[in-house]
Amino acid sequence: MNTHEARLAAFRRTLVAAGLDGFVVPLCDEHMSEYVGAYARRLEWLTGFAGSAGTAVVLRDSATMFVDGRYTLQVRDQVDARFYGFEQVPAVSIAGWLGANAPADARIGYDPWLHTRGWVDAVTRALAPNGGTLVAVAANPVDAVWDDRPAPSAAPAVPHPLEFAGVAGADKCAAVAAWLGTQGGDAVVIAALDSVAWLFNMRGADVDRTPVALAFALVHADGTADLFIAPEKVTPDLIAHLGAGVRVLGRDQFVPALASLAGKRVAVDPDRSVAAIFQALDGATIVPLLDPTIVPKAVKNPVEIAGQRAAQARDGAAEVRFLQWLEETAPAGTLNELSASNRLEGERRATNALIDLSFDTISGAGPNGAIVHYRAEEATNRTLAPNSVYLVDSGGQYRDGTTDITRTVWIGPGAPPALLCDRFTRVLKGHIALARAVFPAGTNGAQLDVLARQFLWAAGLDYAHGTGHGVGSFLAVHEGPQRIAKAQGGQAGTGHELLPGMIVSNEPGYYLAGEYGIRIENLVLVESRTIAGAEGAFMGFETLTHVPLDRRLIDLALLEPAERGWVDGYHARVRALLAPLLDGAALAWLEAATAPL
Repeated sequence: MNTHEARLAAFRRTLVAAGLDGFVVPLCDEHMSEYVGAYARRLEWLTGFAGSAGTAVVLRDSATMFVDGRYTLQVRDQVDARFYGFEQVPAVSIAGWLGANAPADARIGYDPWLHTRGWVDAVTRALAPNGGTLVAVAANPVDAVWDDRPAPSAAPAVPHPLEFAGVAGADKCAAVAAWLGTQGGDAVVIAALDSVAWLFNMRGADVDRTPVALAFALVHADGTADLFIAPEKVTPDLIAHLGAGVRVLGRDQFVPALASLAGKRVAVDPDRSVAAIFQALDGATIVPLLDPTIVPKAVKNPVEIAGQRAAQARDGAAEVRFLQWLEETAPAGTLNELSASNRLEGERRATNALIDLSFDTISGAGPNGAIVHYRAEEATNRTLAPNSVYLVDSGGQYRDGTTDITRTVWIGPGAPPALLCDRFTRVLKGHIALARAVFPAGTNGAQLDVLARQFLWAAGLDYAHGTGHGVGSFLAVHEGPQRIAKAQGGQAGTGHELLPGMIVSNEPGYYLAGEYGIRIENLVLVESRTIAGAEGAFMGFETLTHVPLDRRLIDLALLEPAERGWVDGYHARVRALLAPLLDGAALAWLEAATAPL
């Protein structure tokens, strides 16, 4: 019996003992986070799946994994198909699947600290016609069999200085209080970790790759706030930074504080707050509203924008040093995915400004590049073979900004095949179309998504992920509410309008399973555009990421003159920005890589 088979068997025994016919295990924490601390990686421990989004439904005699299109290949590589079936969301919902597959009169367990109230309501409705019930558990049964489960991080929370934040925490709390006044509310729950971090200008080290501290918050109509955080994480510097308007309480005081709001009007974001929060607010009038920090956090202030530009220049120079080394070294066939990603991380660390990576580097050689959110490990580590494709998606966390960039590179010494260049150029044309887009105020991401896909669609091709996600300011690399993606179920954020100051990625791709992956990703800033004679407000994008594209993969015959002009103009800006930061071989490589087409 292998490790994950034994864990599944032990888990099922706990379900039987608890009188449950099944249990739902999401990849989540008490804050509905995408990336979670080691203590909350129950799904990976139970199943082996290491992606950033997924759920397992375990019944007494079967189990099924639910992932989105990014993980269709990865989940089959990491999870044993002898014990788990596979379904893709949003085409198949967990609620619908349980309604069709749970046995009659089934008692299906769930942890109310890991699911939204909307999810609970949907599954409850789906189970009801067959006599099934959804049962909240007081203690997660995975924890009962996870003997060596890590404890939550005890790392201290630290102030994020005004020189990087741009707006004082007290002013942010005052703005939230003013918003509460317009809603007739007495308090608002802030549950998302990046929202708490942004609100109080506080950062931490409790989640790998995301500089947040485990904490909840309540903001009251008078502008005061309660921060619920483990005492060992609180320092005198933090207390002084927070000021007199913030009461610092133990994390274990959060539920009693919610209960004390009985009779009050309390705003709660239903998409970012778990069901247990709603249950603890029994007696309060709950007003379901978008977390009031979400949009202000997404709309970067001038200090944050300046910091992002500085971080991008620093990060771009590190990328160029890496790409120059890669082009010189890789054709010998001595590099592999791990040695390449380690070198790239080393170049970022050589800036002496890197705090952490912004996510685990996706270093995909050949067919591994076709796994959208691939993570190289010793067991899967491939050589960067001569005359093959290498995809590297990476980013850094700096105090002045968060970066995220993907480049697809040809490993010589030979020339790339014509069909590969066709696919790369179609992806590039879509990237350019989105980068050059001009659109009226009120436009949302779903309305722009087709611009990036049109040239792939014309050839009967597509990709199974979104085209763009929001990015934080020394915060989460995936940040809402903005998103560029097809408008369909489960694609949160595509309906939110794009506002000046928002940062979003531009990352179309193409993936040929078993062969290679192509993705071109830059971060862009939404900016206002002045157009003579315009009837209304219009916007466009400023490209923030400055790193050369691989010219060897461009089929010039497929580019229109305006598209060639965009590439040449982009490369000229890259050269002007990065040349002063480079010297020697890296500078010479940059000049050649950015020469006009």
